This record gives sequence, structure tokens and C-alpha cells, in this order.
Amino acid sequence: MVQRISEKLLSWASIIEPDTLDQAARTARLPFVWPHVALMPDAHVGKGATVGSVIPTLGAVIPAAVGVDIGCGMMAVRTGLTVDELRDDLAGLRESIEATVPASLAQYNETITESAGRRIAALRAVAQERRFSPESYDGYWEYQLGSLGSGNHFIEVSRDRAGGVWLFLHSGSRGVGNRIASHHIKVAREVMERFWITLEDPDLAYLVTGTPEFDAYMRELHWAQDFARANREEMMERVIACVADWMGRPPLEIERINCHHNYTAVEMFGDRRVIVSRKGAIDAHQGVAGLIPGSMGSASYVVRGLGNRASIFSAPHGAGRAMSRAKARQRFTQDDLRTAMAGIEYRDAEELVDESPGAYKDVETVMQDSADLVEIVDELHQLVNVKGN
Repeated sequence: MVQRISEKLLSWASIIEPDTLDQAARTARLPFVWPHVALMPDAHVGKGATVGSVIPTLGAVIPAAVGVDIGCGMMAVRTGLTVDELRDDLAGLRESIEATVPASLAQYNETITESAGRRIAALRAVAQERRFSPESYDGYWEYQLGSLGSGNHFIEVSRDRAGGVWLFLHSGSRGVGNRIASHHIKVAREVMERFWITLEDPDLAYLVTGTPEFDAYMRELHWAQDFARANREEMMERVIACVADWMGRPPLEIERINCHHNYTAVEMFGDRRVIVSRKGAIDAHQGVAGLIPGSMGSASYVVRGLGNRASIFSAPHGAGRAMSRAKARQRFTQDDLRTAMAGIEYRDAEELVDESPGAYKDVETVMQDSADLVEIVDELHQLVNVKGN
């Protein structure tokens, strides 16, 4: 159920920390935010803007309102396989995926595959149209396409309520997106200093429409969002190939969903065109398919948007962290993680302890809080989990 925190701040979170509300309120007080900031059920403190917030603006954009993992999001493919058809050696499938998709911080491809090459060529053409060079940010961006990253990014093989098999993954624009975002966050701060504009939080620095800085950010932001989508497509193609090799036949693809949850789009809100920045939120316009993952070891959800206007047509992007990684490492042990992951094939490693399910909000509570934002189409439970360090 939605709560009105202030005239320009609404919240769907039944579990939320005071510092999260304080941070979101600072964003909501910016004069160009309209009509209000919408906090999702998984909201928690982020850098500058709150993770799990939807920020519609008129005539300006806040680079930190997207964050440094531009275009981060989810992709899922519903296959024609059933759980009963899967072989017993799930460890073999996990190891095959780990060998095929580079994971962990700064781990990229050593060579460029044919499929990645096609996607890179398309991205390079778009960059030329938008008058910028990705190499100016990261000389190895081409080798990042088809790599997972670390943190809460994952690849999973899951089962749905009927026993059908889904392939599910979470990642974004990798190092090149991070550098694009970091550059423009810095530029926005420099613009504020140039015009003697003082903000409650310097990371809420913004760029105004009609300026070269705004135009450059939007061109490069949308390219990074394209990269992130293509990155998920490339990884999914490899995961499908791994499953085909492991099964001895290709899995039939019945449905595919690919959605951002860290991005900016120009949308109509009533009769006004607004710049909507979703930082940890998915598009939930009426009928739009989406994905809301739980934590490592918990359920995830396939959803359909209900078109809730008050939420700026948005829904949460996952369970949302309940504690920092440092606190999680103090609170949980590798044995705790083993208990939580019982029955799931995963890489048993101490460095994954900060991803323990207890470090996240309860995804069932998040979904209850989202009852007027999305309808649940299906529920997914992990069989195989792949994560980087």
C-alpha cells in the first residue's frame, strides 16, 4: 500500500530505513522533479539517489539517478524443457557456463566470438551516429560484451511452478558503462560549481536540457543502455548453447524477456513529456512483462505491469539489500550460505558470503508491497546459480 511521505515523495516500502527516506526526500525537493519521486518496496540508500527510486524530471537529468551500472537489468528465457528432463549432473552445467561466460570483477573475454562481433559492429555504428567513441572511455569495451561482472549479478537455471525450465540472468553495461556514468556525474558536479549552484547532496548534480553537457550525456547514456541489453543477449546465447551441449539437443525457446532497471527514458505522463530515471526499478506500464529477482537462494518472479500512475508506471527490481556487504560479511558465514543454498547447485566460495539471502530484504514482502504495481505471472526457483567474485 502506498504511503505519502510528503507532497513530492510516495513510498510502497513497508520495510524502509529512516536514512533511505531522508535521501529520497532530498531528491524529491529538487525543483524540477515532477510530479513526485516514487520509492519502490525494495528501496535502500544509494550514492546520490536512492536505489529503488523512480525520479521523473522536467528539463533536467541527474546522472546519479541512473548510477554507474547504466542499463543494468534482467533477461529470462522460458525453454521447452521440464525439470524431469534434466540430467543429474547439474555441477557439469554450472561449470560449463562458468567456462563460457567470464565472471568476476574486471574479467572479460579473451577473444571475440562471431555473435559478439555482430553485436559489437551494431554498437559501433550507433556510437558513430551519436558522435562519440567508446574507446575514449575504455579501450577494452569490445571484450566486455558477453561478460557477467560481480556483486549481485548472476546466471541461473530455474524451475517455474509447472516444472518448466527457465534461463535467467542479471547484468549491465560493465566497465565501459561505469566509466561513461562516472564521467558525466563528474561533469554535472563541475556544472554546478560553474554556476554557483549549491545542492543538499553534491551527487544530485544535474544537467539541463538544451546544453551540450545534457546532449552528450543522453547520447552516451542511451548507447550504454544498448550495450547492456546486447550484453545480456550475448550471454544468454552462450548459456543456451551450454544447455544444448549438456542436454545433447537445443532447448526450445518459448518466451524471452529483457528489461532494464537502471535507466532513463523519455515518457508521457498525462500530457507532459518527462524524463523518467529508474534507479533499481522496472517499467510496469499496463501489460508490460518484467522480472523481479529475489536474493541468492530465494524465489524470483515473472510479472506483468498494472499501469499504476502514482508509481510513475514502475515496479521494484528485486529484493533490495537490507545491509551493506561489510555488515553481511560480519553477520554471515560460509556455513550460513551453505544452509541457505541447500538443494541448489552453486560455487561454494567464501567470497560469496556477502550475497547471503539474509543480507537482502524478504522478496515475498517486496512482492506483497507490489500488489498494486504488478501481477505475478510465474514464480521461479533456482536449480543452478552462477556468480562472479
